[in-house]
Amino acid sequence: MKILILSDTHGHLDDRIIYYAKKADEIWHAGDIGSIELIEYLKKNVKVKAVYGNIDEKKIRSSFSEYLFFSCEKISILLIHIAGKPLYYNKKTNELIKQYKPKILVCGHSHILKVINDKKNNLLYINPGAAGKFGFHKKRTMIKLEIINEDLKKLEVIELNEYKKKLP
Repeated sequence: MKILILSDTHGHLDDRIIYYAKKADEIWHAGDIGSIELIEYLKKNVKVKAVYGNIDEKKIRSSFSEYLFFSCEKISILLIHIAGKPLYYNKKTNELIKQYKPKILVCGHSHILKVINDKKNNLLYINPGAAGKFGFHKKRTMIKLEIINEDLKKLEVIELNEYKKKLP
């Protein structure tokens, strides 16, 4: 299963994101989607799992939930927008980790790309950074990976063009 992980698009979708989205079997969007049209466009090409973020308006909030727990192949995943960081998760995320015991925690919000093996909670923490052009980040990023049974393979950070430059 080929996965593309996005967060903090803030309504921005460009040719590079679409290129990688079309190569994925599934997209996981960790919130701050920015427009329902963005998700509807992605859903035309691939299966999308998403949660709403703090900037998302009513239409998105009524279509998605605050968090999502699911399995991909044989790996359990918790998807939430605001989680905090490893060892300093917010109260909600700590409760969800205790309840669901995910092997992968995917979040967004910080616009900071981070992949960390959280040994205390026995999970892989993934924040793909921000794929959108709004925010303080200097590089737009997303993550692609493959999951085969219980194995996570080929995790790759994709740096998108700097948002101030035009696409090639």
